[in-house]
Amino acid sequence: MGHKLWSGLLWWSKELLLGCSLPIHSLSYIRKLMKNYSKYILELKTSIRLKSSQTLSGIVGGREAKPHSRPYMASIQYQAQHSCGGILIREDFVLTAAHCKGPCTVVLGAHDISKKEKSQQRIKVAKYYRHPKFNGKYDYDIMLLKLEKNATLNKYVKTTGLPKKNGKIPANIKCYVAGWGRTGKNTPASNVLKEATEKMQFSNECKSIWQEYFNSNQMICTKFTKKDGGVCQGDSGGPLICNKMSQGLTAFTLAEDCNNPKYPHVYTKINFFIPWIKEKMKE
Repeated sequence: MGHKLWSGLLWWSKELLLGCSLPIHSLSYIRKLMKNYSKYILELKTSIRLKSSQTLSGIVGGREAKPHSRPYMASIQYQAQHSCGGILIREDFVLTAAHCKGPCTVVLGAHDISKKEKSQQRIKVAKYYRHPKFNGKYDYDIMLLKLEKNATLNKYVKTTGLPKKNGKIPANIKCYVAGWGRTGKNTPASNVLKEATEKMQFSNECKSIWQEYFNSNQMICTKFTKKDGGVCQGDSGGPLICNKMSQGLTAFTLAEDCNNPKYPHVYTKINFFIPWIKEKMKE
């Protein structure tokens, strides 16, 4: 297909340590894989996880969110730089993607992450509950962050509810995504929270495009237009909100062109993991 890899990013089980992500294989190792296993060549060229990167890219297109209109949003930061998104589901727990694991600080109540807003609360992570079946690929890409102290709930910081276990999400309904970062391939990073509109896609359509990468039991995907834009690298772990409920966590899309409507955006399906989430929050 001739697709190029996103600069500095690869999708396999060991990844480059950028922000709160996991380490990646060296270039020499990748060359060895490409030489010895022809099937990896196609895989590496065609798809890639939404890894945090030095460019800190995020919502492509879209619009600036009304300040503090999404008080459950969390900016997960590494060395004071935004790395991934997340959602506050209890005063002491943030839900995000497993590949965002690292020594991070959670910033709540933010709109402009380049400023020290009075509304912001910066809380270190005490414990990382990465799903035990996550192995650096695509399945089970979910993680709970136990905060060192409870967040103070107010008009700027609020929790978001969780969907019912294995509840159905109708196709074609309007959903929203949000995150911090770049608004286009060659544009500077946005420091303010941005949002975009996407529509839920039928699972069989997602499967036909992403094939073995898409697990319909624990993933959902969305369709979008170039005009409306949507998620991109740097939005990992951020929410997909449908019917005012967080239904998914941003997982992966096409590396070189995350705004290509031919390739649906893929999210970890939160309702599949409700039993695991509740179990960990009791510990």
